[in-house]
Amino acid sequence: MATMREIKLKINSFEKTKQITKAMKMVAASYLRKAQEQAEASRPYAEKLKEVITGLAQGGSSVKHPMLQSRPVSKTGYLIVTSDRGLVGGYNSNLIRLLMQKLEERHSSKDEYVVFVIGRKGLEVLKKRNLPIIGQTTGVSAIPQFSEVINIAKDAVSNYADGNYDELYLLYNEFVNPVVQRPMEKRLLPLASDELVQEEKSQKTAYEYEPSEEEVLAELLPRYAETLIYNALLEGKASEHAAQMNAMENATDNATEIIGNLTLEFNRARQAAITQEIAEIVGGAAAL
Repeated sequence: MATMREIKLKINSFEKTKQITKAMKMVAASYLRKAQEQAEASRPYAEKLKEVITGLAQGGSSVKHPMLQSRPVSKTGYLIVTSDRGLVGGYNSNLIRLLMQKLEERHSSKDEYVVFVIGRKGLEVLKKRNLPIIGQTTGVSAIPQFSEVINIAKDAVSNYADGNYDELYLLYNEFVNPVVQRPMEKRLLPLASDELVQEEKSQKTAYEYEPSEEEVLAELLPRYAETLIYNALLEGKASEHAAQMNAMENATDNATEIIGNLTLEFNRARQAAITQEIAEIVGGAAAL
């Protein structure tokens, strides 16, 4: 049985841990609000790009682009958005589990796919599993800027345009609400017949393009794909902060419960010591 001194040391240790987890929860909650605002602010730009590209793709013109054309799949690219830090619950493990499940379903050899990784935690796990990683970005800030991922986004898009793989999938945690974050897989390239052709005709707007539709499309399509990657990162960051907030809240609650149990144990040990001392004093007095 632990002594009162040992129990007191444990209580002090858990009190300090509780202070840390409570502070981390507050920081995560602050970042979550900012990340949500940033994700919402980025949507109008992506929607306008999508509207213009939809008009070009469905306008009945002869405009063609490799990013809009499906082709036989011999190799696949995956871009996964993970976190740089731990203490985020199942945020990374659920996403990596989804990636491994898709790889097992679609491929029989590692020669059939390549992987781009955003986030140190995902990079560490996938390196241990010896996956073919051809691009990586770590150290993304809590409130990320487009400049932090532009290189890996351009690399992923240009590799598809160069024919190094025939389709590109994006894996990230979709932010549903502060309690729910859902691992998602979305086909990023080719863009043909997925999201673009589903637009309502009533939403189409007539545009005149200069210098030509072909040149405008060639400029906008890579930017649109890069914007989707950035938006996935913003969704992922909001999910990361929410997951950390929930994990730290659970840790704080657990620390509170443990402190309560230890305090009860300490009080019982103190009561037993007092009772023993009283018994010794009474016994000594009786002997005299």
